[in-house]
Amino acid sequence: MENLKLRTWIAAIAMALAVVFIIPNFADTSRIAWWPAKKLNYGLDIQGGIQVVMGADVESVINTTVVRQTAALKSEFEKENISIKGFATTNASTGSFEILVGSAVDAKKVEELLTKNHAGSLQVLTANAERVEVKYYDAYMLDQKQSIIKQAIETIRNRIDEFGVAEPSITQQGADRILVQLPGMADAEKAKQLINTTAKLDFMIVNYTKSAEEVRKLIDEAEKAGTYSMKTLKYTDYVARLNADLKGKIPDKTVVYFEKRDDAKNMEVGSTPLLLETDTDLTGDSLDNASVSFDQYGAPEVALRFNPTGSIKFGNLTEKNIKKQMAVVLDKVVKTAPTINGKIPNGSAVITLGRGGVRQNVMDEAKLIATSLRAGALPVTLEQLEERRVGPSLGKDALAKAQFAAILGAVIIMLFMLIYYKGMGAITDVSLLINIIFVFAILGSLGATLTLPGIAGMALTVGFAVDANVLINERIKEELFGGSSMQQAIQEGYARAMSAILDSNITTAATACVLLYFGTGPVRGFAVTLLAGLATTLFANVFISKVIVDNLVYNFGIKKISV
Repeated sequence: MENLKLRTWIAAIAMALAVVFIIPNFADTSRIAWWPAKKLNYGLDIQGGIQVVMGADVESVINTTVVRQTAALKSEFEKENISIKGFATTNASTGSFEILVGSAVDAKKVEELLTKNHAGSLQVLTANAERVEVKYYDAYMLDQKQSIIKQAIETIRNRIDEFGVAEPSITQQGADRILVQLPGMADAEKAKQLINTTAKLDFMIVNYTKSAEEVRKLIDEAEKAGTYSMKTLKYTDYVARLNADLKGKIPDKTVVYFEKRDDAKNMEVGSTPLLLETDTDLTGDSLDNASVSFDQYGAPEVALRFNPTGSIKFGNLTEKNIKKQMAVVLDKVVKTAPTINGKIPNGSAVITLGRGGVRQNVMDEAKLIATSLRAGALPVTLEQLEERRVGPSLGKDALAKAQFAAILGAVIIMLFMLIYYKGMGAITDVSLLINIIFVFAILGSLGATLTLPGIAGMALTVGFAVDANVLINERIKEELFGGSSMQQAIQEGYARAMSAILDSNITTAATACVLLYFGTGPVRGFAVTLLAGLATTLFANVFISKVIVDNLVYNFGIKKISV
């Protein structure tokens, strides 16, 4: 066939790539720069670890939000010369409060200001000569609650990633709970301390006494002399060692931190070093809030608000460093470094992100920066509701049983195919082995976490793969009984079976997508494994098996393959 050579090369290259991605699971390839480093990780149910369910006191945060809102409204009313008597916040935890006024005229003015300045968040329920009852919109409140939980998850993830736990699972459960799974971690007290640790947020001025090229050269020399790099050390350990080695080579009261490039997947792959001044004395303790807002053209930006003490510091700092960059540093990682265009005396600032590019991408970036800035401390008080510990011996025993069951099932299926379909059964068995290799390669390349449900997904993949080959083999049999030649039977068998194969795989994939979207933890692991298996089934047990058969018939001259 004309395209057989091309299909053979595609199959060979795919199998070679699969082997490349699988090898890191069995051998250390870190010394080979171009070799993929990701490998398959084991989940909590396999290697043991800790599972903690934390309850978030969201109501108290909503209460604080309402109190802050009333303080902001008081300033707005004073600016507009609207007279009010005060606020009643007895129902603040539900997102509602009352504005006490002296007359119906004042109530009307309050209502008009709220409609003008806060139409998207606040609604007026009732208004009379004594009070104006105000409440956050339900959609706005829901968004705020979700934002609080996301902030908490982001902060917890920062803490745990720094500790070095491989593939932690941190997910939201219900409206106000967070599930934290830490595979391979045995110290429960350390885990709880880790979760509740406060992040370090700093605002630092970029120092220009050394150029970016000079800084990079100093870094390269320090790494070469000390035989270390960002890939071989944890980020904070790397930064601490690097700055110790650079002492005396960079100006006093400066430090080198890194910003991840937009086109890089992680800090190790692409980072930009910045020389920063350490004597600004402006930290996250001075920040009241950071949120996404929009400029006059509707472009997303990040709005910052400092407390009174922070406002003074921020005003002085911006006045002294006009046209310089101010780096926003979270846990020694530079999140952004905007240029100061002028003195900012009122404690409010804006980080502009530009109006170029895809709007949704800019919006996502604004949300990420705002979340990172607010992640300096946990945004909500967490209470431990549940704790489970899985010992490594229990996980090891479960893994051994799961592996035995999966291998036994696969061997029985392969023997059946070999006995029942003979030559085509042998080709099916080879395709099955290639299929399993592809599944491991895909999961390994993603750095996925393998759980016991994931192993079940792999076993199910073998079943789907065999189902595809049974359909193909039976179609070939029908063609041979109808008097077709071996070549015609093979072509028609594969062609006529494809509709049924695609139908079964697409419907199963749709179910797996639903599980992936709505499921959590092990359920999502099962869905990921199943989706990977369905993709490799179509490639290995349909495409590659067809390549093997065609090569046997056309290139090796085999006239008949027993079916």
